[in-house]
Amino acid sequence: MAQKRVLLVAQNFYPEFFKSNDIAQELVSRGHHIDVLTGIPNYPEGVFYKGYGIFSRRVDEYCGAKVYRAYQLPRGRKPGAIRLSINYLSFALTTTFWILFFFVFKRRYDAIIVHQTSPITQAWPALLLRAIRRTPIYTWVLDIWPDSVLAFLSKPPRFVEAPLRWFTNLVYRLSKRILISSPDFRALVNRDDDYNDKIIDFPNWCDDILAMPEQDVPTLRKGFNIMLAGNMSDATGLESVVEVIRKTSVNPDIQWVFVGGGNRVEWLTNSIKEHQLEHCCTIAGRFPFSHMSSLYRQADVMFISLKPTDYPHLTATIPARLQSYIAAGKPVIGMIGHGVANLINEIGCGMCAEAGDSDRCAEIILSVAQNREMLAQWSKNARKYYLEHYTKDRCMTHLEKILSE
Repeated sequence: MAQKRVLLVAQNFYPEFFKSNDIAQELVSRGHHIDVLTGIPNYPEGVFYKGYGIFSRRVDEYCGAKVYRAYQLPRGRKPGAIRLSINYLSFALTTTFWILFFFVFKRRYDAIIVHQTSPITQAWPALLLRAIRRTPIYTWVLDIWPDSVLAFLSKPPRFVEAPLRWFTNLVYRLSKRILISSPDFRALVNRDDDYNDKIIDFPNWCDDILAMPEQDVPTLRKGFNIMLAGNMSDATGLESVVEVIRKTSVNPDIQWVFVGGGNRVEWLTNSIKEHQLEHCCTIAGRFPFSHMSSLYRQADVMFISLKPTDYPHLTATIPARLQSYIAAGKPVIGMIGHGVANLINEIGCGMCAEAGDSDRCAEIILSVAQNREMLAQWSKNARKYYLEHYTKDRCMTHLEKILSE
C-alpha cells in the first residue's frame, strides 16, 4: 500500500489506554505518516497526568507519530453531567483553534480517522478540516450516540437529544466510511438514514495473550474457576452476578475470581461478606494487562455480564474484554445482551443467559462445570476465531485496505 498521510483525531490517547494508541503505532510501523490531535491526558483519574498540562508536553511524539494535545478541562475525580459536558465541549472548542490556525496550513492529509468513543463531539475538528480541505473521514464507531449520554438521564429533554442526534447524523453523513465495532451497531447507525453503503464491520482487536511471558501472579484456589476480568462498574450488573454465585454455591467445586478495579469493587466485597460467600469467591484486585495471560491460564471459564437495560446500544455493545477472553482461547459464559450472545453463538465458544437472568445463568454454569469435553471444544473454537478475526495484524491490514480504496 502506498504511504498515506493520516490525521488521527481522538480525545483520548497515550498515556491513556485506548485502541487509538495501537492505530498510530501500527500505521507508523507500516510506513505511513501519522499526526494525532488529542487532549491533555486525564482519563480515568480525572486529573492531568504527571508531566502533562497547559504548559507541558503540548506537542509530543509517540512511536514515530507526532502528537498535538489540545486543552480540555479535566473530567474530575467524580465527574457529573455538567463536568463531563464541559470536558467534551472544551476539547471541541480548543481543537477548532488548532484546525484553523495550525492544521489547515500543514501538508494535506490523505485521510482523517476519528476514534469515536464518547463523546461524539470529538469528531468536530475532523468535520471542520474536511470542510476546508475536503479530506475524507473514516469514523470508527465504538459508542452509539446520543444513546451513550441519554442513558444517564431519566427523562432527557428534547433540547438535549435533538441537537446531539442531528450532530451524530452529520458525522455519519460526512464520513466516507463508517467502521462499526459490533455487527449489531448497523441497525442503530441506520435508524435515521440509510448509511449501509458506508458501513464496514471493523471489530476491536487484542494482543496475543497466549504469547505473553509468564508473570508472578497469585495462585488460584483448586476447583472449577470462573473468572470475571475487567472494570467492575455500575454497568457490570454485579447484583445479578452475586445472585448467580449464591445459586451456584451448591457445587462446592465452583470458585469465582474477580480481577480488576472499578467503583463497584467495595460493594462487591461487602456483598460477598454479607452473603457469606468468601469460601467460593476471590477478589484478586487490579493487574497490568501483561499479567492477564498468567491469570487467564488458571481459569476454566471466563465470565462476562452487563446489567439489564432498555437501551439498545448497550445490548448491542461488545465489550473489549470479550476479545481478550477469546484471544486466550477460553470458554465464555455470559449474562448479557444480544450483541455478545450472538457473537459467542457464532464462534461456538460458550453460552449466554439474558442480562439479569441469574436463574438461567446459574443453570448453565452448573451444567457446564460437569462437561469438560464441551469446554475443551469451546476453547479450541475461541482460539481459532481469534486467529482468523481479532489479531492486531489482521485488523490493521484491513484498515490499510479501507484507507486505500
